[in-house]
Amino acid sequence: MKEQPKLPKKPFIFYYVVVLLALMLINALIVPSLNQPTQVDYGTFLDWVDEDKVTQVELDQTAGTIYFIAPDDSGQDKIYATGIWPGDDTLYQRLHEKEDIQFNSVVPRQNSPLLSFLLSWILPILLFVVLGQLLMRGMQKRMGGGFGNAMTFGKANAKIYVQAQTGKTFADVAGEDEAKEALQEIVDFLHNPAKYEAIGATMPKGALLVGPPGTGKTLLAQAVAGEAQVPFFSISGSEFVEMFVGMGAAKVRDLFKQANEKAPCIVFIDEIDTIGKKRDSGAIGGNDEREQTLNQLLTEMDGFDGRKGVVILAATNRPDSLDPALLRPGRFDRRIPVELPDLQGREAILNVHAKDVRMGSGIDMRAIARATAGASGADLANIINEAALRAVRMGRSEVTQADLEESVETVIAGYQRKNAVISPQEKKIVAYHEVGHALVAALQSGSAPVTKITIVPRTSGALGYTMQVDEGEKVLMTREEAVAKLATYTGGRAAEELIFGDYTSGASNDIEQATKLARSMVTRLGMSEKFDMMALETVQNQYLGGDTALSCSPETAAQIDGEVLSLIRAAHQKAAGILREHQDKLHELAGYLLEKETITGEEFMEILHR
Repeated sequence: MKEQPKLPKKPFIFYYVVVLLALMLINALIVPSLNQPTQVDYGTFLDWVDEDKVTQVELDQTAGTIYFIAPDDSGQDKIYATGIWPGDDTLYQRLHEKEDIQFNSVVPRQNSPLLSFLLSWILPILLFVVLGQLLMRGMQKRMGGGFGNAMTFGKANAKIYVQAQTGKTFADVAGEDEAKEALQEIVDFLHNPAKYEAIGATMPKGALLVGPPGTGKTLLAQAVAGEAQVPFFSISGSEFVEMFVGMGAAKVRDLFKQANEKAPCIVFIDEIDTIGKKRDSGAIGGNDEREQTLNQLLTEMDGFDGRKGVVILAATNRPDSLDPALLRPGRFDRRIPVELPDLQGREAILNVHAKDVRMGSGIDMRAIARATAGASGADLANIINEAALRAVRMGRSEVTQADLEESVETVIAGYQRKNAVISPQEKKIVAYHEVGHALVAALQSGSAPVTKITIVPRTSGALGYTMQVDEGEKVLMTREEAVAKLATYTGGRAAEELIFGDYTSGASNDIEQATKLARSMVTRLGMSEKFDMMALETVQNQYLGGDTALSCSPETAAQIDGEVLSLIRAAHQKAAGILREHQDKLHELAGYLLEKETITGEEFMEILHR
């Protein structure tokens, strides 16, 4: 349920008055001038009669006026008027002698004064009022009760949910047990504040949820409100940013005013890094509006009384960009990490999302969880939905294990390109390439088991891929495992070189991944003998792609490149040696893959060991 803001009436009254005055001006100045005759002298009228210019005449004896129609300079008929000359008795005779002149009404007759007033004044005003009311109602429906930022300067556009209307509880959140445990204390404080007051403890004013996108930070905040049964204010950091300086600060004041009125409650600010970025040193070009908004937020968090039960929750995936003043004790002094789920957490998340989907018998969620290492909660929800959509496309009423496995591949590599045309020679190259990866991986210690090999093209651009899935959850990686992974990356190119004596562009992604891993081994993981445990690179935005920046001299950077090259070259030579030694299996497996297009890990291992 949302509270509907009151309609701002004053601006529309102002517009009514302006348009009403405009209508009065038009009616007074423009309307009376329409169809009004042009005055000419009596002599001109007689001359035009003699020249046969006059076509119609109306004589008004009461007013002593002659109205007539004659062409103007441009040849268009126009109404003219002149007075009747008292001593001219020959006028009628002269007019009757002209056969082309018609005697009829020239000037339109005026309506009654009352009817004229109604048509000229009352009707336009009524139409304007009705049109204005219809427009206001339409805007209200589209804006959800408001008129957008243009009519609500200084008002916080927070969505307000009252007492568990978020519809979420901790039961809806899986895979984030540590975060739920940290937030459970906030829920308990909102339920039993006296227990904490008795010992003199106060609840932290703010808690910052930090983690990668899609891990459920917003869902956790909604679950806290649902568990605590208190009002829940939800607003995005971008909604504070306005084009007018000072409007963002006014919205912050209004938000905290509403929160204090409805205490105890929870205020949730999503993407707080939008307004909470580090302030500059006063250099020219700084955003004064953002800084004023941040300053107001800091002031409000200092000013309100935490004992009232107002808890501020915020979410961000860029904690490194936040202003230190926002993170000090007394403000957002509790940081709650919401990390990517582990194996057990992924399985729990899959089960939560599968509750609303009709699943078939024999579903192994553990296998799907193993195949989705590094996936967020949002990714896992998408996998369940993709599996349900595939089941519908196939005409089934239940989701099967095959649907789930295909949905994992869809999320990782895209949909199958069923209509892709690949020549037999290229298909053969792709088969040897993928089997090269699989053989090098299977014949090394420290490599994850091969679970699937396919040469079916995908919409991501991949012409095939080899899937490896660890049997358990791995957090650490040894140097032996890193070197084995490097050799696996180079196995596809090594197979092309061995069989065809040439190589293709198909290894572009392998090259990128191998270079990235080898560079990390040298600069961050301390797996290089030359640089030992020296840190040569720092990670920036760890939750948004993990961009890195070198922190060394240009001479050292050149040495790093040499060390990375030596690691990749050694791995390439190792892969080539493994494939030369097992060239017969390479041919056998590639032929089987060309025939089947997709083989499972069990089939692969059976052919390898027979």
